[in-house]
Amino acid sequence: MNITGFRPLIVSKDAEAIKSVFEELGFERQHTKTDIEGGRNTNYNMKDADGNCINIASSEVVPQDLVSININVDDFDEAYEFLISRGFKNSRGDRVTETSSSVATHLVSPSGFSITLTQHRK
Repeated sequence: MNITGFRPLIVSKDAEAIKSVFEELGFERQHTKTDIEGGRNTNYNMKDADGNCINIASSEVVPQDLVSININVDDFDEAYEFLISRGFKNSRGDRVTETSSSVATHLVSPSGFSITLTQHRK
C-alpha cells in the first residue's frame, strides 16, 4: 500500500459557505466531484498558490462539521485492513462509498482522530 495523497478534509452541511471562505483565502477549485452518494453530496478539491490543499465535502447527515485527514492510497482494501487491524472503526458500519472514480470511507482511531480513506480509480 502506498499513500498517493494526504490533505485535510472538512465535511459540512454548509460546504458551499466553507468553500467560499477558502476561496477568499486564496484557494482555487482544482476538481469538483458530484457523483457521491447518488449525487446527494459534492466534494471540492482546492489548492492555493503555495501548493497547500484541502478537500471540502457536503453531507446532510453530519450533526456538525467534521474535520478529518483524507488519505489517498493505491490499494483501498489493503489500507482498510491495515487500519482496522490497528483498532480503527468504520464510522459507517461496514459501508464504503463507491463512485465512478473512487472508493472511500470514514475511519476513527481508538484515540478519536479520523481518517477518510480513499482510492482513486483511473
